[in-house]
Amino acid sequence: MTIDAEQPATGFAVWNLGFRPFFLGAGVFSIISIGLWLFVYSSRTQVYPPGIAVTLWHAHEMLFGYAFAVIAGFLLTAVKNWTGLQTPHRAPLAGLFGLWVVARVLNHLGSMPLAIGATVDVLFNCLIVAAVSAPILKTRQWKQTAIIGKLVLLAILNVFFYLDAFGFFEHGAFYAVYGAFYTILALILMMMRRLIPFFVERGVDYKVTLRNSKFLDIASLILFVELMISELFAVWVGPTRWVAGALFLIHLARLVIWYTPGIWRRPLLWSLYLAYAMLIIGFLLFALNTLLGIPKLLALHAFAIGGIGVITLSMMARVSLGHSGRNIHEPPFVVSIAFVLLTAAVITRVVGPIVDGAHYSRWVEVSGGMWILAFAAFTAAYAPILLKPRVDGAYG
Repeated sequence: MTIDAEQPATGFAVWNLGFRPFFLGAGVFSIISIGLWLFVYSSRTQVYPPGIAVTLWHAHEMLFGYAFAVIAGFLLTAVKNWTGLQTPHRAPLAGLFGLWVVARVLNHLGSMPLAIGATVDVLFNCLIVAAVSAPILKTRQWKQTAIIGKLVLLAILNVFFYLDAFGFFEHGAFYAVYGAFYTILALILMMMRRLIPFFVERGVDYKVTLRNSKFLDIASLILFVELMISELFAVWVGPTRWVAGALFLIHLARLVIWYTPGIWRRPLLWSLYLAYAMLIIGFLLFALNTLLGIPKLLALHAFAIGGIGVITLSMMARVSLGHSGRNIHEPPFVVSIAFVLLTAAVITRVVGPIVDGAHYSRWVEVSGGMWILAFAAFTAAYAPILLKPRVDGAYG
C-alpha cells in the first residue's frame, strides 16, 4: 500500500502482525549469531553445546534461527493476505516469538539447558506449521500446500538435529543442516518464481508482462530434487556437476526472461535480481567443483550469503514498508548500503579464498564483519517502522 503523505505514528504495534517481531528479531539475531561465530572461529572458544561440530551449530542457528524467523514472519503476514483470515497476533504472536527467543538463548548455554531449548525450538516449529496451515486449509487454497510441506519437513529435520545432539541419531545433524539448507533454497526458488514477475510488473513505471516457462519450472524442480538427494545421500554422485550446470543454465534463462531495465530505479527490485543472480552463481560454482577444484563450501556460501541473505533482507525491507502503509519504492537509503555490504560479503567470502587461499580465515572474518554491518544498518533503519503502528492508521 502506498500513501502520499506519511504522518508520524505513535504507540507500540510490534504484536499486530507476524512480520513485525520476527523481522526485527531476525535482524538482531543475525548480528549476534555471526558475531558469536566469528568469535568461535578466531578464538576456538566453545560457546555451543558439545556433541555437534561447531560448524554445524553455526549453520543450524542461521537456518533454524535466522532464516526460519524470516520465513515465519513472512508467511504469518502473507497467509493473512492470501486467505483473508487473521493469523496469530497480540498475545499468541508474542508467545510464538517468545518461544523462538528462548530456544536461541538456551542453544548457546551448554548441554544442560539444551533439552529445554530443543523442546521449545521444535514446539515453535510445530506451532508455526499450525498457524500457517489452518487458514490455508480452511479456505482450501490447495496450491499453497507445497509451502506447508516444506515447513513440516523443516520441523522434522530440526528434530533430527537435536536427536543427534543427544546421541540418538548418528549423522542426524548433517542431514538436518543440509536438508534444511536445500529445503529453504527450494522454498526461496519457489517464492521467487512467483514474486519477481509480480513485483516487477507492478514496480516499474511502464507496462511490462513477465511470463514463466512451464518447461523451465518442471526441469528446475526435477533437477533440484536430484541435486538435493545426491548431496544428502551420495546418490548419483557422478552427474552432480552436470545437474548443477543444467540448473545454472535454467535459472540463468529465467533471469534473462524476467529482465527489464526499469528494475535499476527500484532498490527493492534490483536487489531481488542481484540475489537471484547469486543463487545462479552458486549453481555454477557447484558445477565447477570437481572440474576446477573449487571447494564446495564456497558454492554453499554463495547460496547462503548471496542468495538466502540478500533475498531475505530484500523481502524484509519490502514487506515491512508495504505492511506499515509506506511507499515500497522509497526505502530508507541505508537499505541500498546494506545490499552493497552483503554483496561485498559474498565476493569476499567466495572469491577471496579462490584468489588467495593462504589468508582464508581473514576472508571469513572480513565477510562476517560486512554481514554484521549490513544487518546493523537494516535493523537501525527498520526498528522504528516495525515497532510503531501503520502510518495510515490501519491495524496490522
